[in-house]
Amino acid sequence: MFEDLLSGFANVFTPIHIIMLFAGVFIGILGGAIPGISGTMLVVILLPVAYGLDPIPALLLLTAVYTTSVFSGSISAILFNTPGTPEAVATVFDGYEMTKKGKAGEALGVAIFSSAIGGLIGCLFLILLTPVLASFALNFSSPEYFALIFLALVIVSVLGGGSFVKGMIGVLIGLLIATVGLDSSSGVARFTFDVTGLRSGIDFVAVIIGLFALAEVLRKVQEDYFTKDKTASPKTKFPGLGLLNRLKRTIGQSSLLGFFIGVLPGVGATTASLVSYSMSSSFAKNSKEFGTGIPEGVAAPESANNSAAMGAIVPLLALGIPGSATTAVILGAFIMNGIQPGPLLIEQQGMLVYTIIGGLLLANLSVIIFSKPFIRIFSYVLKAPYYIIGPMIVIFCFIGTYAVRNSMIDLVVMVIAGIVGYNLTKAKFPLAPMILGLVLGTMIEDHFRRALIISGGDFSIFFTRPISAVLLALAFLSLLIPVFKWYRRRIMEKKDKALPGQ
Repeated sequence: MFEDLLSGFANVFTPIHIIMLFAGVFIGILGGAIPGISGTMLVVILLPVAYGLDPIPALLLLTAVYTTSVFSGSISAILFNTPGTPEAVATVFDGYEMTKKGKAGEALGVAIFSSAIGGLIGCLFLILLTPVLASFALNFSSPEYFALIFLALVIVSVLGGGSFVKGMIGVLIGLLIATVGLDSSSGVARFTFDVTGLRSGIDFVAVIIGLFALAEVLRKVQEDYFTKDKTASPKTKFPGLGLLNRLKRTIGQSSLLGFFIGVLPGVGATTASLVSYSMSSSFAKNSKEFGTGIPEGVAAPESANNSAAMGAIVPLLALGIPGSATTAVILGAFIMNGIQPGPLLIEQQGMLVYTIIGGLLLANLSVIIFSKPFIRIFSYVLKAPYYIIGPMIVIFCFIGTYAVRNSMIDLVVMVIAGIVGYNLTKAKFPLAPMILGLVLGTMIEDHFRRALIISGGDFSIFFTRPISAVLLALAFLSLLIPVFKWYRRRIMEKKDKALPGQ
């Protein structure tokens, strides 16, 4: 395997291959940094180009766009509070707070380094554990998927915003939004109010752009018309040894968690980043500082989403099952070139597989090399008055939202989400639980129904299968965290009151 990997890595440096790889890196960084343009959209746009190329350069182009766009969404998330891609949602929480503190350069440096390390760790596991992890994911059926998603929703409710009540309300709102559209089983329209455009559901991209991008523009125009000097020309600052020592545990844990979440088909890097952020904010010693602008709040989601992006490629190569929306498009590129991913792919197309893996390794390293000069150019946008920047962001939001489904109703949804997001932010309401509920709503409903169909309506199927039973047990134990925190706070208050009398 090591020899095959070296051969594949050497094959990357064939002139046409390296040109396509770096073209993909540039397009991925540029497109991902522009709000409203996701990696999925970029890959879809480039499919006609890939069709005119040989399989290896075509797939190097698409996979490089995929992996670098996952990272570059953090650039606009940190600088503008506007995630360039859905995977950068959780990066906003601390990244933009660091920018407001005048630490944009440090936040960008942490994002670049964490993304590259997370991607490289993901590549390492992609190489070593593809057969094992693919077979493990194959053992997951609907009860296990339901239990996993339920655990994720409970965790983000408990830990996502500091208030369990607000977190749970956010999750329920997200789940409610996810039910809009045609029922997947019966075909009955739900909550569409006879609006034809809502029959296909509410698009996630429209909601997320509205909640973050438009809401931030509304907030910013009330604040001032010019960007503050402290954010006008951020210089990317890579973390020093002291900060690296502080972040190493967060990056390592988040990379591992992100990879294993990414391996599960359909879960995706967005979920990985949100879950990783919630887990890190729970177990960190400085958990109360999350959301106030700390490096750990940037390192956790960025290392997780890039590692998850590599994890999503595992079921694609080993099973022919896409692990995310973008890898589903890449699967189409494989088939378009007459290649069928699956268990025999490595045996029959070993050079192709290891060239792609070598390209992914090089693309993740390129994030460190090319991101800094790109950010320097991109950050000049911040020198413009906000009455120029704001409308530009709004224009990109409208273009990006409309381009996803060519639907006018999505633009209406985006505007409504922007107004709602603005008011929720003023009320200090956490947005992460709502986003996760929206992302996972359809999946948890579908798997719940399928599990009950399998069992003939017997709910015990969730507790008699070992994996799902363990995941549900963890979920219910997580519900005790607010009780534990409340009890601990009461004990501390009693101790504080007792001190004056001692």
